[in-house]
Amino acid sequence: MRAVLLMVATACLVSVPLAAGAQKDEQGTVYKPGNGVSAPVLVKDVKPQYTAEAMRAKIEGIVGIECVVETDGGTGDIKVVKPLDPGLDQEAVKAVRQWKFKPGTKDGKAVRVRITLELTFTLRK
Repeated sequence: MRAVLLMVATACLVSVPLAAGAQKDEQGTVYKPGNGVSAPVLVKDVKPQYTAEAMRAKIEGIVGIECVVETDGGTGDIKVVKPLDPGLDQEAVKAVRQWKFKPGTKDGKAVRVRITLELTFTLRK
């Protein structure tokens, strides 16, 4: 009988850290929109600035950005996935860092959601 109680106590002690780890992993999960996950909604954007070099070279086009919208509506883990020009890519990232969203949700709770953005650079004529 004593041996059985010891095994049960050991199983409980081992399962507590695993459950705590599972909660931590759940909080860090990044979702994609769809399948019960709503897409974030843009609340505030900041336009990227043209660099002097890109203006002189008359560079126009799109910078593709992938980022995570955090549960507080800010952006994180920002990556350029479709580069245009090193200076304009950097300006696009700098602008997206300042964007604010209404976060995406899953089961009524705000969750981290990975999205893709396109920032267009066009010179005025």
